[in-house]
Amino acid sequence: MTAARTIMTPDQSNRATELRTAARLLQPGVGRRRFLTGTAAAAALAFAVNLPAAGTASAAEVDARRIAEDPFTLGVASGDPHPTSVLIWTRLAPRPYEPGGGLPNGRVEVRWEIARDERFRRIERRGSVTAHPEFAHSVRAEVQGLGSGRLYYYRFRTGSWTSPVGRTRTAPAPGARTSSLALAAVSCQAYHDGYFTALGHLAAEDVDVVFHLGDYLYEYAVNATGGARNYTDRTLPAHYNRETQNLEDYRLRYALYKSDPDLRAAHAAHPFVVTWDDHETENNYAGEIPENDVTPEEFLLRRAAAYRAYWENQPLRTPQRPTGPDMTLYRRLRFGRLAQFDILDTRQYRDDQAYGDGWRTPGPESEDPARTMTGATQERWLIDGWRASDATWNVVPQQVTFAQRRDVPSSAFKLSMDSWDGYPASRQRVLAGAEAAGVENLMVLTGDVHVSYAFDLKKDFADPASRTIGTEIVTTSIASGKDGADRPANWENQTRANPHLKHYNGRRGYAVVTLGTKEARADFRTVAAVTTPGAPLTTAASFVTEAGNPGLTPA
Repeated sequence: MTAARTIMTPDQSNRATELRTAARLLQPGVGRRRFLTGTAAAAALAFAVNLPAAGTASAAEVDARRIAEDPFTLGVASGDPHPTSVLIWTRLAPRPYEPGGGLPNGRVEVRWEIARDERFRRIERRGSVTAHPEFAHSVRAEVQGLGSGRLYYYRFRTGSWTSPVGRTRTAPAPGARTSSLALAAVSCQAYHDGYFTALGHLAAEDVDVVFHLGDYLYEYAVNATGGARNYTDRTLPAHYNRETQNLEDYRLRYALYKSDPDLRAAHAAHPFVVTWDDHETENNYAGEIPENDVTPEEFLLRRAAAYRAYWENQPLRTPQRPTGPDMTLYRRLRFGRLAQFDILDTRQYRDDQAYGDGWRTPGPESEDPARTMTGATQERWLIDGWRASDATWNVVPQQVTFAQRRDVPSSAFKLSMDSWDGYPASRQRVLAGAEAAGVENLMVLTGDVHVSYAFDLKKDFADPASRTIGTEIVTTSIASGKDGADRPANWENQTRANPHLKHYNGRRGYAVVTLGTKEARADFRTVAAVTTPGAPLTTAASFVTEAGNPGLTPA
């Protein structure tokens, strides 16, 4: 979401100067998209992301027996479950708030185990992996040879230290006729806006997988007392009180977020499937176009650093490893015959927002049929995947509001240029592609807007009587926007202006969606406050949609 920019501090200005210095090393005339191919450009990237020229083999080995403090302060995580494999992750950081995480500049051997039971009496697989300093001592193991649709427990060891135990699940076999699948959708966890209380409650939910739909962290400054958390028992280091710009900034910011006990608990309890939005890099950037007034080369250096830190700190598989400022994040997961998940990236390939971004009256610029939210390649990939799908539910986890969302119930309405409303031709191509592919049960999962919505997706949003061709479940934020309200100030206008809007709530929380063979159910979980810890969980609303008969009705 759009937010006011802060004036740069002298320290931030120095860091921006570093990026500009790196950008000037680029060869003149090199195309923006692939500018990191020449020798000078590669040197600029190495400068920007602090990579040694000799690569990962350059670091000496650290004797893990000499690690004197717990290196597993950032917890464990798993992600992207396949039928016979799962990705497990951790990152070694004995002192997570320090640059380098409190480890020497050397590689560390880490052992892992995965078992059928929490006490590790029935170990299924074990192995070892190297934590390289060039990757912030992050660790990932793609564990193969597991049983389909099973619950597993995992842990890591190095020296005399053992990590917390994580719990994960593999996906059902490709042809399995699974009767039920429970997922949670989360997004927007601004540390400086409040506690991650909802994630603590999510850790106790009985779900098979969690989809994180973006804004895992925010680039904005976090002051010594943690912003709205208003700490009285700790003081955060001064280097958090600035906007993230280079690789070390982003790494430190992930360490701050992952030190939160509720976030660690949620990751340890469930496998996550993650996709980013804007704040993992910079507010409302569009492809190669930054929000701030900097050169494209300078921004792409910043994007390269942000993407690298994202990969280092998330449970992502090898195909998602970035190359410079590019990272293939869109991907497809199958859960038997019940569900296909097409995870989108609506930030990296989009055209610039029309009319300077924000809420604007739609017109020729926003309605240009050539405009794209996903890029042509990702759009074809999505529609081709639907043509090949035999799943009961085709679910699209993505970032920004998909349904039309007018701000007022009059002809003078405005639309959000950052959402799919700013790219209506792109949205129409996607809906037409779903219809042509014969997708009967389309469900879009969305984050970004710090409120929960439930929408019917219409063939023609201008005609309330037109056919409903799918549903959209928009999860509210974990903390962004602070405490919120059950009925935000614009509740009346938006509910009147959008007859396909079935639910609107402005509290913090998450959504749980249960997919069955006959229907899907969405439960919107909320907490009353995040500026103080410990708020209880409630269910604000529940809806169902029947298989083969799209449209939401109260449960």
